[in-house]
Amino acid sequence: MVAYISMGEAHRRITEYLTRFSDAVLYQDGKSLSRLLSVSSNSAVLLSLADALNIYQDANRVIRQSEKYSQYADIIVPIFRALQSYRLRNLVESHEFRNWESAWALEALYVIAYEIRILAERADIELASIGKIPEKLKGAGSFLMKVFGVLAGKGPKRVGALYVTCQLFKTYFKLGTVHLCRSVIRSIETARIFDFEEFPVRDKVTYMYYTGRLEVYNENFPAADHKLSYALTHCDAKKDANIRMILKYLIPVKLSIGILPRTLLLEKFNLNEYSEVVLALKRGDLRLLRHALQEHEDRFLRSGVYLVLEKLELQVYQRLVKKIYIMQKQKDPNKAHQIKLDVIVKALKWLEMDMDVDEWLQYCALCTLKEVDEEVENSCIDVLVALEDIIGLNA
Repeated sequence: MVAYISMGEAHRRITEYLTRFSDAVLYQDGKSLSRLLSVSSNSAVLLSLADALNIYQDANRVIRQSEKYSQYADIIVPIFRALQSYRLRNLVESHEFRNWESAWALEALYVIAYEIRILAERADIELASIGKIPEKLKGAGSFLMKVFGVLAGKGPKRVGALYVTCQLFKTYFKLGTVHLCRSVIRSIETARIFDFEEFPVRDKVTYMYYTGRLEVYNENFPAADHKLSYALTHCDAKKDANIRMILKYLIPVKLSIGILPRTLLLEKFNLNEYSEVVLALKRGDLRLLRHALQEHEDRFLRSGVYLVLEKLELQVYQRLVKKIYIMQKQKDPNKAHQIKLDVIVKALKWLEMDMDVDEWLQYCALCTLKEVDEEVENSCIDVLVALEDIIGLNA
């Protein structure tokens, strides 16, 4: 709802904004300029300006009649239109200020890139709600790709390319078109003009997080481990939400290569959906693994890690074989390497595994019966007694 103000007050607010804008440019004050461009921030200054613009309908004349302000008309006029539309909750129209393509102030450009994406997302929600095709975010991606092309050249402004890249990643992931990330990644990782270490830490962390997620989808777990571990190591320790986002993908990657997280880590970052998965791996309990995947199926599918976790079944079989090996070693060390088929059958029935002996033997061929490390062996102790009774090793 637009607040009522006089024409004189509206003119004063518009002039005050123009003065602050020109001063920010004159003194190269990127932070102040960024605040003046944050359309979706709901700041009191911008909301009051939007009210003034919706009262004083001839703001363009105020801009163009002054030489001081008119030089910025191509930048300010679209911003004014966006502010007016945003105040009136017309998100589709507010998104159109993306037509500003100037890239002379990186910090301000970061705000513009962010606003383009955020307003496009909100505009698409509005379009979908009225039965129209949501297409603004797709357009935002195309525009951000042009901005990336401008920044990817030589000179100091290329340091802004990684921030725009991260906004592109967020756009593509939201649209479900992650394959479009490849061309941008090639530009960053193969172009000689880029030195990755020269980019801001914030942007490097975000970049490694998204490229790590892509490696998870491609099932390239060593690369995913490297990238996500980098993101976790360099992430601000105070940003618990960001750490949790990284761990949500790093934990499945670590599990796939046989590294189990501590319970305290899962509890601290509210990742308890992995607790039963970890416990299933420790116990060699396929039934528990399948239960955990079924219980948290929606969450794992949304994050894209379900297939990664589903492939942990082989590790569960390996742990079960190792547990049987430990028990037979305790009973008869000389025959520890021999596992009787009837013992396997009893273990399968106990765990309610839908698998015949021949299929089990194929898995056994993939398993190693070497000594397990102390941590894994200790984690088996709590279920040894029950398993011994079931499969008859104590008979």
